[in-house]
Amino acid sequence: MNAIAEVKADHNENLQVEGIVVNQYQKQANLPRQLVEELIAEGLPVLEAKISSSVKVRESHSDSQPLIYYAPNHKLTEEYIALHTEINP
Repeated sequence: MNAIAEVKADHNENLQVEGIVVNQYQKQANLPRQLVEELIAEGLPVLEAKISSSVKVRESHSDSQPLIYYAPNHKLTEEYIALHTEINP
């Protein structure tokens, strides 16, 4: 948030954070869940969609294909679609 405040002060006073995207999220682990809860408790705009980690991203880059074409039914693809839907209702 300090970096955002600096950019806002130096370059764009109208800059607003609409939402925080949580990525590399491991919902089974306690620490990531706790950190997200702390962000929410601080009143920060955390988006509902969470992006987990997967080797599929690297594979799709290696194959020069967007993830949605490389692995259309993969969990990570569905997470990105959910994020897109949340940002662009």
